[in-house]
Amino acid sequence: MAVGIAPSTSENSAKYNGRITWFVVLSSMVAATGGIIFGYDIGISGGVISMEPFLKKFFPDVYNKMKQVSKISNYCIFDSQLLTSFTSSLYIAGLIASFFASPITRTFGRRPSILIGGVAFLIGSSLGGAASNIYMLLLGRVLLGVGVGFANQAVPLYLSEMAPPKYRGSFNIAFQLCVGIGVLSASLLNYGVEKIKGGWGWRISLAMAAAPASFLTLGALFLPETANSLIQHGKDHQKAKQILQRVRGTLDVQTELDDLIKASDKSKTVKHPFKQIIKRKYRPQLVMSIAIPFFQQVTGINVISFYAPILFQTIGLGASASLLSAVVTGVVGTSATFLALLIVDKVGRRAMFSSGGITMFISQMLIGGIMAAKLGDQGALSKGYGLLVLILVCIYVAGFSLSWGPLGWLVPSEIFPLEIRSAAQSITVAVGLIFTFIIAQTFLVMLCHLKSGIFFFFGGWVAIMTAFVYLLLPETRNLPIENMEQIWRDHWFWKRFVCDEQDYEKSET
Repeated sequence: MAVGIAPSTSENSAKYNGRITWFVVLSSMVAATGGIIFGYDIGISGGVISMEPFLKKFFPDVYNKMKQVSKISNYCIFDSQLLTSFTSSLYIAGLIASFFASPITRTFGRRPSILIGGVAFLIGSSLGGAASNIYMLLLGRVLLGVGVGFANQAVPLYLSEMAPPKYRGSFNIAFQLCVGIGVLSASLLNYGVEKIKGGWGWRISLAMAAAPASFLTLGALFLPETANSLIQHGKDHQKAKQILQRVRGTLDVQTELDDLIKASDKSKTVKHPFKQIIKRKYRPQLVMSIAIPFFQQVTGINVISFYAPILFQTIGLGASASLLSAVVTGVVGTSATFLALLIVDKVGRRAMFSSGGITMFISQMLIGGIMAAKLGDQGALSKGYGLLVLILVCIYVAGFSLSWGPLGWLVPSEIFPLEIRSAAQSITVAVGLIFTFIIAQTFLVMLCHLKSGIFFFFGGWVAIMTAFVYLLLPETRNLPIENMEQIWRDHWFWKRFVCDEQDYEKSET
């Protein structure tokens, strides 16, 4: 048996009755729209900051540097802290909002947090599209960040709790699939509006986030609360049972309901989940709530997601060609994520993490090598090498979209017991947003100074995280959330930290 693999869990998921119903599919589709907006806001920023009319209006210093390419290094044209603040302000706002989202999600349920996120997205996109100065532009991004903080806190939990255990991976990956659809939609729109005469196409790009935001906001008004949340917030077990029956498409849900009630009763003994999660028995969950979102960000994917058009301009493509190349990578990422949705509950999490990590590492090493050997501070790659870099970027995006992209959201949402779930998810979201902000704010500086070495930097982290998963992450495929603690007791490393309640109480005295 390979290191860290848990025993087969198919017998655990088989004890629950139910099937995939239209009720749960439609509810999950509405909730997952939050991923479309998140992806759209990621993808749209890299496109608009490569448009000359946008730069001329809000970032004239960068625009002037673009006109002096013969005097400035390819890698340093877009090096501007004010420019990166346009991208990164969304994520620092999301970080702060996530700490407010955690108690709201825990106290009032998943649906209110989704609704708040939708409203914030709607207002933020309206401000961005109508911006007349840098302050209005940044305020719109901050409000979008509030939406990200609430949506990323609640939507993955909602999807994991609504889905049948056997198909939980596929349902949760729907969030990442929606993120990919959002990125692709943004890339397509940027490519189209860049050609609008008059230079106001960027307004359409920023404002169109209001379309999915409206759908999410209105849909959230009709979303049912999850059975887990209903049981956690009241004693009306009958209502929770009715929801569970509708979600599962069967009247025989007593076994699952009993497990939910048992988990809820245990969670109610915990008054301060943030104090609880630092205790020894929750050490595996605490480590994963920090490590997984951290590793997801240092894969280097945000180099592509945020700045793909800028990256392609760096290797010598024109503005329109750069935007088209971003569309190509968006198509590849979305297609690979859809494939991940189909195979995750068959192949398992660990195998996908490992294969994706190897793919990303090799492609990043090759991209860095080509740029180091063939791209100087001025000029451009030849057409052949430029096409090769684009292909390698697509391979890298496919590797990410089959592994750390969807699984970085899925695994944290399914490994936390109910009593610490909202706190742990809050930590996961916060860590992800902290490092998203750091990378978004520093990437253009890093690109200017590290040049092609930026790909070796992120490739090194990919090697480390692949080893981490192989050694320390057990398989969670098909295991009900309420029985997830067993995987840590069976794991070669984590079992030393996890003890049963009796041993735990003795250790506290």
